[in-house]
Amino acid sequence: MTSNSNREKILGAIRAKLGVRGDEAGRRGLARTRIDRAPAGIIPARAQEERAALIRRFTASLESQGATVERLKKRAEAPEAIAALLRGLNMPLQLRMGEEPLLDSMPWDTTPLDIKRGAAEASDFTSLSWAKCAAAETGTLFLASGPDNPSTLNFLPEMHIVMIAAEDIVGPYEEAWGKIRQIHGRGKMPRTVNLISGPSRTADIEQTIVMGAHGPKKLVVFIASR
Repeated sequence: MTSNSNREKILGAIRAKLGVRGDEAGRRGLARTRIDRAPAGIIPARAQEERAALIRRFTASLESQGATVERLKKRAEAPEAIAALLRGLNMPLQLRMGEEPLLDSMPWDTTPLDIKRGAAEASDFTSLSWAKCAAAETGTLFLASGPDNPSTLNFLPEMHIVMIAAEDIVGPYEEAWGKIRQIHGRGKMPRTVNLISGPSRTADIEQTIVMGAHGPKKLVVFIASR
């Protein structure tokens, strides 16, 4: 059975339970209107603060979930900050990243870092991504997949470093998704948008927290200007 036939079988079962055919003009119109207009839900008060407060909330939320957050005066400081971070952790001075222009333009040649490009490999210790935006209400980074920021960077290395522009930290999820739509264009969304709120962890086994079970053990976030 093909994936399409499996899909139709599942959808057919759902329609049968709902007592609908699925081709009703009214139902399709409602769905199309919702997709086109992307109505916002109820925005919590904590997501409606002014910019400085949102950045503080974003930072505090990430730190409470085990991430490290550092504020840089300008983006060009990132290479040396990353090199210092790796030295302090006694980790290899190696970094894997994609083809993001905002990262490419940084002065990497001023550091001893060995920069590797493309999708992450199992042997990579540290990766670097650029977040398109973030929602301060839960301290969540939005990372869109593509050659500029391959999704493997989010999952394979032991440590994931993410840079985000201060002006791209918004309050609610609705505004973050709006920025993603604006960047990529309606109907041209990236294949995957990964939402990250801290390093990987699980308590599936005897309710004991284990770090790095499904991804990086350590998440470091640098906030800088674009």
